[in-house]
Amino acid sequence: MPKIAFLGAGRMASAIVDGLLAQKICPPEDLACADGGDGTAAALAARTRVNAPAGLSALLASADTIVLACKPQQLGGLDPRVAELTAGKLVLSILAGKRLARLAQVFPRARNIVRAMPNTPGQIGAGITAWCSLHLLVRADRATVDAILGALGTELSVTEPQLDAVTGLSGSGPAYVFEFAGSLRDAGVAAGLPRDIAWKLALETILGSARLMARTGTEPETLRDQVTSPNGTTYAGLQRLAARDFRGLIKETVLAATARSEELSRD
Repeated sequence: MPKIAFLGAGRMASAIVDGLLAQKICPPEDLACADGGDGTAAALAARTRVNAPAGLSALLASADTIVLACKPQQLGGLDPRVAELTAGKLVLSILAGKRLARLAQVFPRARNIVRAMPNTPGQIGAGITAWCSLHLLVRADRATVDAILGALGTELSVTEPQLDAVTGLSGSGPAYVFEFAGSLRDAGVAAGLPRDIAWKLALETILGSARLMARTGTEPETLRDQVTSPNGTTYAGLQRLAARDFRGLIKETVLAATARSEELSRD
C-alpha cells in the first residue's frame, strides 16, 4: 500500500485509520494525519501510533494518497500550497457536497480525484460508501481506493450524478433508522412496557430483521408478508402504516435530503 496522509482527523478519518490497521493493510508508520487545530490529529496519533507531523509539507511530502477528511466548509480555506504539494498524488475526498469539478480546482495537479460518500456505521466497519472518480482509475489506484473505503465496510462505484441520491438514502439513512428505532421504543413504552425492555425489543428486532434480509437475500416485501396473517396483529399495524402513507413519507424524506445535497453541491 502507498503511504496515506489524512487532511482531517475526525470520526471518519479515525474509522479509516482503525480499519486499515485492524485489517493489517498498512502499518502505522505509513499513515499520517493533520487537523485544523482542534487536537484530533494528536489524539489519533497517540491512540494508534500513526504520524502527526507538524506542517503541511511534512504531512504530504512522502504520501502518495491524500484522504481529504476535513469539514466541507474548510475546503476553500485550505493552504493554497496544497495545489502544488498534491501534484501527481491520488486525492480521495469524503467531503459531503463537494463535486469533482470543485475538488479539481483545489487539487489541479493531482493524478486523479475520487469523491466518496460514506455513512456513520463506517465508524465500526459496518458502513457502505459510494464513490466516483474524475478519471478512470488505474489498477493500482483502484486497489488503494478499495482498501481505504473497504476499511469502513462495503463500497461501490456510482456515477457522480447519483451521489446526491446516495447522500439522501445511505448518507443520511442511518439517522432515519435511529429515528425509527427510537419511535419503536417509545411506542413500546406507550403500549405498557418498561423503557429498558421496550428498547431491548426494538433494537434486537431491527438487528435481527436486517440480518434476516441480508442472509436470505429475500425481498423485504416477501419477508413482510411471511410475518403477516390475514386480519392478524401485524396486519392491523401495517394497515395503520398504509393509512398514513408510510412509504410515501419515507420517499419524501429521501427526496428532501437528496434535494438538499444538490443545493449544497452548487455552493
